[in-house]
Amino acid sequence: MTGGGRGGPPWGDPRLFKAMFFGPGGPGGHRGGPHGGRRGGRARRGDVRAALLLLIEGGPQNGYQLIQEIERRTDGLWKPSPGSVYPALQQLEDEGLVRAVEFEGKRAFELTDEGRTYVEGNRAELGDPFEAATGGVDENVMDLRGVLFQVGAAAMQVAAAGHTDEAKKILAEARRSLYKILAEDDPEDRADN
Repeated sequence: MTGGGRGGPPWGDPRLFKAMFFGPGGPGGHRGGPHGGRRGGRARRGDVRAALLLLIEGGPQNGYQLIQEIERRTDGLWKPSPGSVYPALQQLEDEGLVRAVEFEGKRAFELTDEGRTYVEGNRAELGDPFEAATGGVDENVMDLRGVLFQVGAAAMQVAAAGHTDEAKKILAEARRSLYKILAEDDPEDRADN
């Protein structure tokens, strides 16, 4: 399923495009695994639950810290919404696996003894929800994605300052330079430069 030819998009393989802009799976993409595909940046309910339990195992954290840590561990590919984290925390509290505590002046959550026993006894079942969120995306694609977002942010700042004509020229030249890479005959010659 490659693009650029008859019937394909001009930018190449749509799976690569989705991975660059939306992470593994992208909108409507497949993340695989034993439970089939998933859409976009949404994780299954069990992934949120597993991530919360594994993070709280390391010590008390509030909801905001948990969201930030999930995003950090997945290089920004998965940032659960407060609408998925807080109900999951409430459910874990109702099940007696976590309890709310005052920590650093905020309401945080820590594992109960029952929660520690649950995590230790179900570690294999909990798996690694952070790896599951990032699996299948080449590290080089992720690096390129980061640079691409930096360029986009810079372009937006330039546009806000009113220099859109200059920005268009620079971006058009960057696009031509990228296509020039594709037009080169020997990929090994590029690696030497």
